[in-house]
Amino acid sequence: MTDTRYLVHGVFWDGVPARHQDYDGGGPVLRLQAPSGAFREVSLHPGAMLGFQVAAGGRLCLGHHKVHSESRRDHVPCPAAAPAAKGKQCERCFVVDDSRLIHDFHRGGRVPAGLRTYLMQQHWLYIATFAGGATKVGTASRLRKWNRLAEQGAVVARYVASAQDGRVVRILEDMVSAEAGLTQQIRSAAKEEALVRPMTGSWLDAINARRAAAVRSLLAGAAVEGFTIVDEQWVRPAQAAGLCDSTARHAYPHPLDGGRHGFGIEALSGTNALARLDGTDAAFVVNLGRLAARTVVLGDFASEVPAVQETLF
Repeated sequence: MTDTRYLVHGVFWDGVPARHQDYDGGGPVLRLQAPSGAFREVSLHPGAMLGFQVAAGGRLCLGHHKVHSESRRDHVPCPAAAPAAKGKQCERCFVVDDSRLIHDFHRGGRVPAGLRTYLMQQHWLYIATFAGGATKVGTASRLRKWNRLAEQGAVVARYVASAQDGRVVRILEDMVSAEAGLTQQIRSAAKEEALVRPMTGSWLDAINARRAAAVRSLLAGAAVEGFTIVDEQWVRPAQAAGLCDSTARHAYPHPLDGGRHGFGIEALSGTNALARLDGTDAAFVVNLGRLAARTVVLGDFASEVPAVQETLF
């Protein structure tokens, strides 16, 4: 067991896209930052064991990013190791983070040269549906086309447009939000709650197909140049299946803002894991995204089994 304290950056799905439903695309990991600034990645593949103790002290700033090109960016640790004030950043890191400028680029906002290079690559517009039926419109860059949806934990998704750059795709995204009534964000807590009692796959596919068709019809009449309407389904990684089906599971009974936790991972969808605890046959949905910006110590820890298991059923 080690007493090294790691700052949690979150769950990331890097690697190659899934080619078909039986293939696990990407390599989902829990990304941790050591005090030296070096990163460590803990695999979250099915069968992995994850044990950790959450340190006291609340959330700390994750630093910021400088974007140099469509494929290269540098992470800059927070120089003050300050408490997180805006989401997962302190105010200073939030202000100097290149990523925050992305959202105003299509409205004429100025961006650094490296970020402009990133934004001028091909982008995709997608419609994603989650376990409870909530549906959103979103964008993904060429290099993160598949991984973006894997990290968000979509159950079903379809690409509806290919845009020449990030400016055009965000104009389309805003138009779809305004005219088709689709949100651009689904709360992490809502995704977690929905996975405790997910809708059936056929219902979710029907919802997504209907929404995507309506958006394509809207795009067909758009007075915007620089994009092509497409009809392409996103391939969900196989390891998400155990969370997206209708097998019995329960909400994880312990908050992740403190304490000791340990479990085996059976499936993963976005930041949510289907976990098995020693001492019970029950399965639990654990939102590992709740650990982001918190400090943990890895070790051979185990989650406490609920004292009265009957209350779970």
